[in-house]
Amino acid sequence: MPEKLVFLPVLAQIALTFWLYITLARAKNRAQAAGEVDEARRALYDDAWPEPVQQINNCIRNQFELPVLFYVLVLLLWSVGAAGVLAQLLAWLFVASRVIHARVHTGSNHVPTRRRAFSVGALVLMAMTLLALAEVFGG
Repeated sequence: MPEKLVFLPVLAQIALTFWLYITLARAKNRAQAAGEVDEARRALYDDAWPEPVQQINNCIRNQFELPVLFYVLVLLLWSVGAAGVLAQLLAWLFVASRVIHARVHTGSNHVPTRRRAFSVGALVLMAMTLLALAEVFGG
């Protein structure tokens, strides 16, 4: 399997982030149309927006936590020639965990379920790190 296919899950993760931005824009437009926004506070304070907007906004912030490590690890694995089937499988598993995390975060926001999805993603990144270490130091 071509190693460059490891970039498909990266593109999927980027697409998820853009989808969340679009979802946020729609939620903000609905909230403003419904008069649910504290106009005096909206420029500087998240609590000026109703909870659904805050949930999506918080979810977007989460896309710049673990996913940043994911992007770096994918580039590292690819650059050292370790972006084979295992790396690609792990990358897709990470993205699946992020999709589940985002669905929960922007939906029910059930923290235990969200934490499980986050933890799966973190464990996958740890496995990707071990794979990179094995290639760099054992390759």
